[in-house]
Amino acid sequence: MSMPGSEYNPLRVAIIGAGPAGFYTLSNFFKQKELHVEIDIFDRLPTPFGLVRAGVAPDHQKDKSVQKVYDKSAQEPNVRFYGNVEYGSDINLNDLKQHYHQIIFTLGASLDRSLGIPGEDLQGSFSATEFVAWYNGHPDFADLEYDFSQENVAVVGMGNVAMDLARILCKTPAELSETDIADYALEALRHSRVKKVYILGRRGPAQAAFTPPEIKEMGEFSDADVTVLSEEARLDATSQALVEQSDNKNVQKNVAIVQDYATRKTTGKARQLHIRFLVSPTELIGEAGRVTAIRLVKNKLLLGADGVIRPRGTDQEEILPVGLVFRSVGYKGRPLPNLPSDESQGTIHNKAGRVMTKDGVRVTGLYTAGWIKRGPTGVIGTNKTCARETVACMLEDLAAGHILNPADPSIEGAKAFIAIRQPDAVSYEEWEKIDQEEVTKGSAQGRPRVKITSWEEMLAVAKS
Repeated sequence: MSMPGSEYNPLRVAIIGAGPAGFYTLSNFFKQKELHVEIDIFDRLPTPFGLVRAGVAPDHQKDKSVQKVYDKSAQEPNVRFYGNVEYGSDINLNDLKQHYHQIIFTLGASLDRSLGIPGEDLQGSFSATEFVAWYNGHPDFADLEYDFSQENVAVVGMGNVAMDLARILCKTPAELSETDIADYALEALRHSRVKKVYILGRRGPAQAAFTPPEIKEMGEFSDADVTVLSEEARLDATSQALVEQSDNKNVQKNVAIVQDYATRKTTGKARQLHIRFLVSPTELIGEAGRVTAIRLVKNKLLLGADGVIRPRGTDQEEILPVGLVFRSVGYKGRPLPNLPSDESQGTIHNKAGRVMTKDGVRVTGLYTAGWIKRGPTGVIGTNKTCARETVACMLEDLAAGHILNPADPSIEGAKAFIAIRQPDAVSYEEWEKIDQEEVTKGSAQGRPRVKITSWEEMLAVAKS
């Protein structure tokens, strides 16, 4: 038989993870006009789109519009979606090898990194991962509870996720009610007594990981003032020189926005957002088992021999009284069964997307893309080029004959084995029922959608 990729012997590909990297893998394959490929995309949730649905902030509907592009890919006749099917539980690697010539893992980075400081396990200390999933209606996190009777909240981290989290805490119920935030989150935040939100970063404005649009939004709240200490907005000589020499316009914009905030006066709004630089948490202080304050050390920046500016703690300390702390200091992927993982980086061992053993040997037929490939860097669109690199490797390996030899590479064979392993697998047509239900309810309230946030209700709607 001829090499897979022809009309009568199509290439069969499994994508594990229906987020941005998974859908950009689809679109990169579709650019190969002479290649006949059939692609099955799996996700443990009944819903596709990954972090675009469950991670992008609910007030960023424009960012969520990329789902329309993903939907177009999913509607292709040679694509099948299997939702509510979990790798490592419902299906395993040996199963997939029986039905696919190539398997690509695009599962993202679902675990958060810890601060590694005393008191981190106190009540009132949470990960940003959980909180973001909670207010976005992820069914695994819908039952979490947060004590918004606390007046002071600290968000540790200076990336876009930290900005999203702080923004949700600072917005009014009226602002949030125009979004697709989960109903239970909207109700809880409607009764919030939060007055001060502190965003804490260990380096300076020139090293912050947020992007200009994100930091600019922090000065546009209807009922929250933003403040930055002038001494923390001011760049040290080394940072100033590097900014002036850099071609990175985003860094220059970030610095300009932050320094503008340092000149602003408060206007008496109900809430205050304090963006702090050059401070690191060293301890969460508690009473009766719950957080009451966070101890900070003041940092200075030093240029290393490798040209990287790093913070170093001084002997200056301060204590901020806070009742809630959210850590947003990075993410890592979960180790996956039967795959070589780099646990320190939270990624699958790979080279340009080809899965490699820890000894550097290529694993035939296995690939990766997205955060589980490169770590939690970049924005949604970064996954497009990341997937393009991996798909290029997959095509090279196909041409060279370095593919798996499945016993039954038919659509029907895969469908039958999945039906046995997970009878409640959700097809794309069934997901569209969930989608329609949410959009219809949202339309009645003047909102983009009202999310279904329980597994049971999702499956009931899907199977109706």
